[in-house]
Amino acid sequence: MLPVHMNLEVLLPFKVFAEKTGVSRIIAETSEGAFGVLPNRLDCVAALVPGILVFETEGNGEICIAIDAGILVKVGYHVRVSVRNAIGGTDLGQLRAAVE
Repeated sequence: MLPVHMNLEVLLPFKVFAEKTGVSRIIAETSEGAFGVLPNRLDCVAALVPGILVFETEGNGEICIAIDAGILVKVGYHVRVSVRNAIGGTDLGQLRAAVE
């Protein structure tokens, strides 16, 4: 049976911002638009633009993080996002303002 979850790491230049297991989906923004990552998607690399990174876990539901420009790398069931800055929160208005 194929795994239905991924591991997600959000890396900053000076620390690990977030490490999550049990991630069922990820939505990220590139210069070409938003795209989704599911556990069985082919491996990929994407250049990210400043925006909102959204991911979902069974225990916590949907989580949003404002991120700066960076890169997303998916290898197997591991996804690493490396960005210059990241801000977590629950208010999408405040996160969008942080991006701008």
